[in-house]
Amino acid sequence: MPLTTVHTVADLRATVAKWRADGLRVALVPTMGALHDGHISLTKLARTHADRVIVSVFVNPTQFGPNEDFSAYPRTLPNDQKLLDEAGVDLCFAPSVDEMYPDGFATKVHVDGAMTNVLCGAARPGHFDGVAQVVTKLLLQALPDCAIFGQKDYQQLMVIHRFCADLNIPVEVIGADIMREDDGLAMSSRNRYLTSREREIAPILNRVLTDITQKAATGANIGPLLAKGREAILSAGFDPIEYLEIRDAHTLDLVTQTVMKPARIFVAARLGKARLIDNQAIRPANIAG
Repeated sequence: MPLTTVHTVADLRATVAKWRADGLRVALVPTMGALHDGHISLTKLARTHADRVIVSVFVNPTQFGPNEDFSAYPRTLPNDQKLLDEAGVDLCFAPSVDEMYPDGFATKVHVDGAMTNVLCGAARPGHFDGVAQVVTKLLLQALPDCAIFGQKDYQQLMVIHRFCADLNIPVEVIGADIMREDDGLAMSSRNRYLTSREREIAPILNRVLTDITQKAATGANIGPLLAKGREAILSAGFDPIEYLEIRDAHTLDLVTQTVMKPARIFVAARLGKARLIDNQAIRPANIAG
């Protein structure tokens, strides 16, 4: 069937209600549009978990800071719809800002603690309040059986797991592997901000993370590894580096010496107009399996 697009919560719920009446399982893939192969991989994963797949396309203003790129963020709905149709997605939900935040809207969803105060939470104050707010709304609007999120935004994934558990939102949250270009650069809608020269430089982020990950997994002291990594990233042309840190994979607590249990290395750095983020899992050699 060709892709159907709806713009209101009422139409979204009416469609889902019909699927429910037929006993079908529903998956939701929330996006901000400007879709690429990474997003399409999420829809393919969603299809393995459900009979019907919804992709939301909404550039959410509440997760952007006052000096961030909300107005410049690419909005490419016609192309997004074409890609979703080709991917076999069943429904595109593309609400307006007024539909999502009507006059009088006054509710926030806030996740307290280390998961939101570090990494992107420290660099972008209020960002995760906006994420929690819009994802909560999307989950309650669509009431899917499962929702798919990419691990490139690993901190976001952890935050979503937290508030879904805390608020008893009946959805299975599934994290999808990071999709990368052939040269290792994590796929991102913001990659289109890069000039041709910057695009040549950008994969250095992944190469630095890979080098640190391999050495940290064998028990190397991470302080010198991170210092060398920062030097390599800055020398390549990134400036500034917002963070380059290793944190516990489950709690996001900072790891400062050696990696003794599953962890992740996180980076955020600016290259020209683009703010690029990436992360990799670190599995210590002392853990079997």
